[in-house]
Amino acid sequence: MDDASVVIETDVPARLDRLPWARFHTLVVVALGITWVLDGLEVTIAGSIVGALEESPVLHFTPAEIGLVATAYLSGAVLGALLFGYLTDRLGRRKLFFVTLGLYLTATAATALSWDFWSFALFRVLTGAGIGGEYAAINSAIQELIPARFRGRTDLAVNGSFWLGAALGALGAVVLLRPGLLPPDWGWRAAFGIGAVLGLGILFLRQWIPESPRWLMLHARADESERVVSSIERRVLATPGAKPLAKDGARLRLTVGSHTPILRMIRAILRDYPRRAVLGLVLMASQAFFYNAIFFSYALVLTRFYGVPSDAIGWYMLPFALGNFMGPLLLGPLFDTLGRKPMIAFTYAISGVLLAAVGWLFREGMVDAATLTICWSGIFFFASAAASAAYLTVSESFPLEARALAIASFYAIGTAIGGVASPWLFGSLVGTGDRGQVFLGYLLGAGLMVGAALIELAIGINAERQPLESVARPISVVEG
Repeated sequence: MDDASVVIETDVPARLDRLPWARFHTLVVVALGITWVLDGLEVTIAGSIVGALEESPVLHFTPAEIGLVATAYLSGAVLGALLFGYLTDRLGRRKLFFVTLGLYLTATAATALSWDFWSFALFRVLTGAGIGGEYAAINSAIQELIPARFRGRTDLAVNGSFWLGAALGALGAVVLLRPGLLPPDWGWRAAFGIGAVLGLGILFLRQWIPESPRWLMLHARADESERVVSSIERRVLATPGAKPLAKDGARLRLTVGSHTPILRMIRAILRDYPRRAVLGLVLMASQAFFYNAIFFSYALVLTRFYGVPSDAIGWYMLPFALGNFMGPLLLGPLFDTLGRKPMIAFTYAISGVLLAAVGWLFREGMVDAATLTICWSGIFFFASAAASAAYLTVSESFPLEARALAIASFYAIGTAIGGVASPWLFGSLVGTGDRGQVFLGYLLGAGLMVGAALIELAIGINAERQPLESVARPISVVEG
């Protein structure tokens, strides 16, 4: 901590973890979890309108350019995650989730006004930066406000809500790209307005979400932290049928100050927990390649190999989105009961094996567009839970002082390694028109997922139902 640090004793973490699930926690999930809905909306719209972008009289993108604008979005997400992740630990969770949402709203609205490839790519970079920044601020806040025994299932369900946005984006694309509904070149522009309208509503909901009491206590604002926790407790006890709260748990003695130096945060991640750093990087990179390679190129596969019209792509995205959403929702409770390690290893491994099998069927021409969509839906039932578990692992594995920076860093590095190049790679593979080339890309993604499962079995951590401060001791804790 900084030179103005003092020692405090607090029971804030224990009081937050003893709470039963209440309307307050539901509000947190809805108001903050909308980040993934927005991300799913953006990605699906971008994927569903590729045909319209290729046919646009103004833009007229090539398959390679479509892959590049997907890479631009992911690159922006990487940069935004790093910048806003650091600021989230420095300035607070609440301030940043307003700033990042504001950036997203502005940039996605500007995308609708794009006039050429470079303007479109620039606005996608800025949109991605807003979403990437949201990941760090929102994951931190959710982890720190949700009781430990619900943390796994909540985190998976929230991350899985990406696919509610995906379904909304698919439906929006189907409606807005319908021939004759809007003038030429207006349908894809109108599609980007969906996210801006949705985001405006979420700005209102977020005003009711308090700053993380855990962050407040670390930054020498113990009185504010106490007021926030007491307010949450009153809201929980005001729920009809609420039972008296359990006795307070363990107290912590912490050295707190205005901020933690960034070098100390980096040492805590890399030096104090090197095995967890390797694990987080592997899980994030493998799922990023797997997801971005397949999802960003899915519409291209449908149009190039199966002749699906561009205005019908959204119908194929709907069952795909359903499988992705139901996986984390139904499998999530098992991450809190059976445990993190067996469930993460299983979901990663089965996703890789199924991808290899379906990729072979695709190469041999044994599946049509509808059958392939059903197969993808089954694969991503498990892969969506696996991807969500990667975020869960990173967000709970490192000390409180460096949580947002850890989330941002591993998201950024994992996406840069496994995600940024994959849309371009698969766009190029699909562009060859050779099923065998695309199959090789699928095999690469499958191998990465199976390899990640083996590493999880070797060095994964058992964080289920454990307080965050037990999973990773705060940097500022005072012994004894």
